[in-house]
Amino acid sequence: MEEKIMYVSMKEMLWHAHTHRYAVMAINCVNMEQAKAIIESAEEEHSPVIINISPRQLKAHGYGYIMVPMIQALAKRASVPIAFNLDHGANFEDITQALQWDFSSVMIDASSYEFEENIRRTSMIASLAHGMGKSCEAELGHVGLAANADGQNVDYFTNVAQAQEFVERTHCDCLAVAIGTAHGAYPKGMIPQLDFERLKQLKEALNMPLVLHGGSGAGEENIRKAVACGINKINVCTDLMKHAKEALIKTLADEPDIEYMELNMAVEEAMKDFIKDYMRMIGSSQQYIFEQHDGPELD
Repeated sequence: MEEKIMYVSMKEMLWHAHTHRYAVMAINCVNMEQAKAIIESAEEEHSPVIINISPRQLKAHGYGYIMVPMIQALAKRASVPIAFNLDHGANFEDITQALQWDFSSVMIDASSYEFEENIRRTSMIASLAHGMGKSCEAELGHVGLAANADGQNVDYFTNVAQAQEFVERTHCDCLAVAIGTAHGAYPKGMIPQLDFERLKQLKEALNMPLVLHGGSGAGEENIRKAVACGINKINVCTDLMKHAKEALIKTLADEPDIEYMELNMAVEEAMKDFIKDYMRMIGSSQQYIFEQHDGPELD
């Protein structure tokens, strides 16, 4: 029996999500406990999953030469697709290093540049990634910072006509669109207003996997509706980090004498609860159905 390789690029899993109208979590991860929580959750939910890491996280804590072999080892034992993606790669050096480390996917974020420069940079990275069997995510429009209220700046939103030209010229595999979300934590009590009509127009015009950045704090109603309108990848960082921190604080308060290893295990279990609930919410649970001897098959 041919061994199924589950360390994959994002391309195939996101096209399945696009075809079957659900979304895949892309979860930022900087250590072993997070990696285990993410992959074990995916296994238990029969769901594909994307592990994200940003250049800043790579340099500060989750070094690529450690993270890649660890995630590959965990993915080798998995029976659902696992991708490892460089999130918001802006510098050529960061992206090429990620590809050399054997990330399975990269994002080129040139959204802060003028349209033609974004196309030039994205085309170059897409060609490089495809030549190595990897997938490439790009961004058009600009998903800024929640603290600056960037998500409500309509000037940053993705233009539908530009998006068509951008995809045709760059050959990116999926596109992050700006429809009203922003990165980081929103001001207390704020739920962003999303431009769902624009999202529907983008989906119809592009007919490809679309990505929502800044999903943390957007609210369950917004997330569910975004998936229904065509989002196929949702980046989750702030919400999971916050959940893990709160679980750590509560565990220490309840059990002040807990050993360090048991503390890590408790936080890992709490992260799994959050991830599995999110997978059910966005429809990726049960998308990879198992047969006893042949491994997972797409339904």
